[in-house]
Amino acid sequence: MPVYKDNERNSWYCSFYYTDWQGVRHNTKKRGFLRKKDAQNYERDFLNKEQASCDMSFSALKDLYFNDMETRLRETTMDNKRVLFDTKILPTFGKMSVNKITPAHIRKWQAELIGQNYAPTYLKTINNQLSAIFNYAVRYYKLPENPVRIAGSMGKKKADEMEIWTLDEFKKFIDEVKNPGQKIAFEIMFWAGLRVGEVLALTPSDILSSDKMIDINKTTSRRGGVNHVYDPKTTKSFRKVPIPKFLYDEIIDYVNQLWGIKDTDPIFYCEKSTLNKALNYNAAKAGIKRIRVHDLRHSHCALLIEMGQPILLISERLGHESVDTTWNTYAHLYPNKGVQLADELEKMK
Repeated sequence: MPVYKDNERNSWYCSFYYTDWQGVRHNTKKRGFLRKKDAQNYERDFLNKEQASCDMSFSALKDLYFNDMETRLRETTMDNKRVLFDTKILPTFGKMSVNKITPAHIRKWQAELIGQNYAPTYLKTINNQLSAIFNYAVRYYKLPENPVRIAGSMGKKKADEMEIWTLDEFKKFIDEVKNPGQKIAFEIMFWAGLRVGEVLALTPSDILSSDKMIDINKTTSRRGGVNHVYDPKTTKSFRKVPIPKFLYDEIIDYVNQLWGIKDTDPIFYCEKSTLNKALNYNAAKAGIKRIRVHDLRHSHCALLIEMGQPILLISERLGHESVDTTWNTYAHLYPNKGVQLADELEKMK
């Protein structure tokens, strides 16, 4: 693997031929390496990428993986992936050859992360990301097996407990909210179960007067200080959610007070962080426990379960891909449900 010294620049460069995936032969040159070894490593990684070989650095595989995923995933999802890889994965595996990473390496990495007291769900997310890139290498770059799968998982898919508000707690909270826009946003999440991104993407045309429904056909996410509108996360997320008359009337009254608003303009101009701060402030005023903004959606689902609504109806209302997602996530939520069940059985004796 010859490389060359550039005496004029006091650096190293490599120049070599390769054949691309279409069978076309090319010559490429890369300058500016401070060390001979760096130039050799670049040439080896480049050729292994072209030949779909896993005798390349993990960092090189990451570049291939990200270039592929960028055409398939949202920008915000890719941003989150980059942060996670840069901070939790590349510092350990970046310079290692992909085919030299063993389950023992993975176990040691897992142990170090577990020792840092991250939340179990966060540990699971990190582990899943590493496993995904090795699955990619198995499928497309001839890696014999996924070392993460052999090493086993870490963390938990869902938290041990999920914080919700009961109806009484929500009423105490909403009585304290004075900002009209924030109040309507909180009510939509609690009474209709929308995700916060779905709420912030709503326009007047999404409030269907004939059936008193909310048409969820888009979502929004903040990136680089700008709100970006996207299609909902899955096909099931496209849905029309019936809402109670009182909520419909409140939304229409609020929209009618927005001077000059068009049918395609957003109803809300606040950000998720603003809603978080408002929730914390008003929950403290109401003297109730703090939850996250997203937990208002959880609270809606728990309320429906408490009302005895069919799980299929709840799943469709929330826009879940399957009923299993709804059942596994929410069925245990409402306080004292088990005690109430035991009392009902007692009455039947």
